[in-house]
Amino acid sequence: MKASTPDLEAWWSVEDFDDVVQEFLVESYENLDQLDQDLVALERDPTARDRLASVFRTIHTIKGTSGFLAFSKLEQVTHAGESLLARLRDGAQVLDRRGADVLLRVVDVVRALLAQIERDGQEGDMELGDVIAEVEACIAGAPAPAKPAQEPVAEAAPAADAPAPVAEQAPVAEAAPAETAPAAPAQPETPEAATPAPAEETASRRGVADTSVRVDVDLLDKLMRLVGELVLTRNQMVRATEHNGDHTLSRAAQRLNLITSELQEGVMKTRMQPISHLWSKLPRVVRDLSNSIGRQVRLELEGAETELDRSLLEAVKDPLTHLVRNAVDHGLESPEDRVKAGKSPEGTLTLRAYHEHGHVVVEVADDGKGVDPKLIGATAVKRGLLTAEQVAAMDADEVLRLVFRAGFSTAAKVSNVSGRGVGMDVVRTNLEAIGGAVDLRSVVGKGTTWRLTIPLTLAIVQALIVESANERYVLPQMSVRELVSVEGQTSARIEYVSGAPVCRLRGRLLPLVRLNEALGGAPERPEENGEAIYIAVLNGEGHEFGLVVDRVLTTEEVVVKPLASHLKDVGCYAGATILGDGRVSLILDVLALARNAHLGNAERAAAAAAALAAEAVKVESRDRLLVTRVSDRRVAIPLSMVTRLEEFPVQAVERVGSREVVQYRGQILPVLRLSGLLGSWSEDVSDTVPAVVYSSGGHSVALAVDGILDIVDDTAPHGPSDGDGLSGSTVIDDKVTELLDMRRAIMAADPDFELPEYETRDSFVEAS
Repeated sequence: MKASTPDLEAWWSVEDFDDVVQEFLVESYENLDQLDQDLVALERDPTARDRLASVFRTIHTIKGTSGFLAFSKLEQVTHAGESLLARLRDGAQVLDRRGADVLLRVVDVVRALLAQIERDGQEGDMELGDVIAEVEACIAGAPAPAKPAQEPVAEAAPAADAPAPVAEQAPVAEAAPAETAPAAPAQPETPEAATPAPAEETASRRGVADTSVRVDVDLLDKLMRLVGELVLTRNQMVRATEHNGDHTLSRAAQRLNLITSELQEGVMKTRMQPISHLWSKLPRVVRDLSNSIGRQVRLELEGAETELDRSLLEAVKDPLTHLVRNAVDHGLESPEDRVKAGKSPEGTLTLRAYHEHGHVVVEVADDGKGVDPKLIGATAVKRGLLTAEQVAAMDADEVLRLVFRAGFSTAAKVSNVSGRGVGMDVVRTNLEAIGGAVDLRSVVGKGTTWRLTIPLTLAIVQALIVESANERYVLPQMSVRELVSVEGQTSARIEYVSGAPVCRLRGRLLPLVRLNEALGGAPERPEENGEAIYIAVLNGEGHEFGLVVDRVLTTEEVVVKPLASHLKDVGCYAGATILGDGRVSLILDVLALARNAHLGNAERAAAAAAALAAEAVKVESRDRLLVTRVSDRRVAIPLSMVTRLEEFPVQAVERVGSREVVQYRGQILPVLRLSGLLGSWSEDVSDTVPAVVYSSGGHSVALAVDGILDIVDDTAPHGPSDGDGLSGSTVIDDKVTELLDMRRAIMAADPDFELPEYETRDSFVEAS
């Protein structure tokens, strides 16, 4: 990977570059003010090594950043000053009055260049030859260069017997600094500079150093804690006024609510920083590591402007660095192996950040060899972490998550990068400590994606208040997908699969966790007594599951308080809070609930039950027939080949070449008129076209009929076929009904349609 400046600029926008320049100006102005003080003090005590080292570091920092931002003049003048300071630091020269004057002049020139950059974004045409020559002369111990001719005039001007008025001296005083020093010091001598400027004009001339201020992080943390306490008080006030008839108090509470929300948002913004601060060191990490292990890596950064709480940035820094190093070392193949696999010799490592459902999601994705679940399982058995039977009972996702176990590593040998089994368990532990999660998705031969889900802030979160066994608990709203009430619904009901409770929700089986039982309470099944069941559908540990509670109370902003040390090992709680009514409530740890419930087994049992049910329906439907009318004939279609029944408006049917099609659910659906296939063209005129839709493998076909008559059991014996497009005949309701050859019908409508094996056979006669 090339770690040059253009690589970094490739993912910067113009706005990003402007932001960096603004930060550079603010820091440089502050450093220059400190330099003035340090140089004056250093002149009095040239032996102060610490102060001299501080001055050198400051000039060196400005020089380095100037070169990075392509400010060449600023880099030249700071380089000259750095050369003199280096001699002073090394003891080759002692700071005297002349050296102090030269360094102070360098500071003035740097300040003038910064002001020019702030005004125009460029350094302008200031001449630096005289100041650089003066620095070089000071280093060489040579006499100072000759002063410009106008400088004695400027010095003589203040004399009492000077014939020229002050107003005539102004051009001379302004001209001298243009060649030797910044223009700013000369301005107070002019009458114009002494005239007070209007307030609006002063505000417009205010620089970046006057529009920002540095604040200690501890002070921001204290402000955040105070805002948290204010939020708690706000909640109590709002709750108290709900049951109070005093309108004045109610209006005051509403006003307090608005002000608190605005204050909370403002304080939280002061703690937010773009994730680019975290990413800035990763290009160097990737470059050095890829060179040391013989990889070719291109690093791509997306979403660098995504903001995150500063404390969370610090917590995520080490896990993210480890994942990046792991991707380069484990994920990406060597150039030779990539070429053998038909890939480019240069691998791609992508870091992506974006907001999703109240979280910040950070993805570390590579296009390498992927993670093989078979290798993970075999390694777990070899290291004694699991038995072969336990691994065989796990699905692929559960096997992949074994990499987060302590001591687990697939590295063949221990190196200075990996192989000691330390890292992935720490990644998960660190993320879960801040309420986040890490997930792994991989396709063998294609690549791996590590997905970090991080809360926006730790201090204040939106929460759902629930009740179980007469105790109130808090669920972070960012983990809640939906709320379901089972009472009186036919689309959602409690069932048991292999002893595990599941909820049939919109045709799928959702594993359930009863909160009371998960927290060690007595088993209860209120649904057996006809009581209402409330389910919060949550997402944790890569699983979606339902948490059964007694009641859902309300939503509220809560302040997260850390748990005492002796409660952290309980494992089901992420913190505590004080509710609006003053009661203390525990915040549930959704990830721990999912992990403790062993949802993988329940999900597999639910999936198996769903597959059996679907197969039973399919087998049952094979023995049933859909009876349709095609012109004056009755034609039966096996119900297993019917996905749904539709009626299309006549004007919706369009023609493409010799075929008819209709736009259906985002795709172009071929239409076959069975009357044409069977040679019995219909005389019916109608505003709609009844159709039987069959779908499989992402393809669909519509078989147009003249009418839908009935659905019946296929119990009568079948007779031989008596025409093209038919596979036989039977008797239904004392009437001879022809059986459609579905293979011929579907292939006539869409020759590219691929039918499943059990549906492609001509099975009417065989099945009978």
